[in-house]
Amino acid sequence: MKLSQKAIVIIGGTSGIGLSAAKALAKEGANLVLVGIDEENCKKAKEELPGNPKIICGDARQEGIAKSAIETCVNQFGGFNGLYHVAGGSGRKFGDGPLHELTLEGWNQTLALNLTSIMLSNQAAVKAFQKLNHGGSILNLGSILAFSPSPKYFVTHAYAAAKAAVEGLTVSSAAYYASQNIRINVLAPALVESPMSKRAMTNAEIMSFSASKMPLDGGRVGQPSDLDQAAVFFLSDDSKFTTGQVLHIDGGWHLTEGQYL
Repeated sequence: MKLSQKAIVIIGGTSGIGLSAAKALAKEGANLVLVGIDEENCKKAKEELPGNPKIICGDARQEGIAKSAIETCVNQFGGFNGLYHVAGGSGRKFGDGPLHELTLEGWNQTLALNLTSIMLSNQAAVKAFQKLNHGGSILNLGSILAFSPSPKYFVTHAYAAAKAAVEGLTVSSAAYYASQNIRINVLAPALVESPMSKRAMTNAEIMSFSASKMPLDGGRVGQPSDLDQAAVFFLSDDSKFTTGQVLHIDGGWHLTEGQYL
């Protein structure tokens, strides 16, 4: 198994993309600590996952949550080898939108959710690797919207800015910590069926657009499982010579124009 004896923390690991990854990582032998914000999802994750994962209910935007999860990982499993940060989401309900409509609260809340939380978790992971005196792997979840916008259907400019910043933070950090054998990479999906995508998934017009925008495999919407094996790769020793990379798992999104009704 690729992750036998590896101890990994997943921030946002109790639902959607994070939970799917947790199942794949567990299948490869990983010991897991998952952080989720919703108590019901935390309970369900505990029931659905094999082995004995540690589940922590907490808000990744709060300083100390990631640090606590990593400390739990070390205490419970005797080490810490990797971090996968999935937590994030739309800031539309806070006031994110096109620039001329974007509110300051929408901007601040969206950046906190999608960028500040990643800074905090990545910082905690780097400090832990340094304290343990060994390298490790950090994987961040980005978005195709960081560089390939959809100006009609996905117009949340603070979200796009945050996800672009995730790539910048990842690459600059990867360069700085490479000599310490700390690898930092990004997975950047397009539309994936998850709690965040409910608005799009229930809109026939958007679904028609996405079928042309993501033509691979019949033009379907991405599934959380489409990212699982990439997560296994980046969090395992298979990627020991890979850092500072952004992998687009987008069904062809960035290669096509997409057709409007």
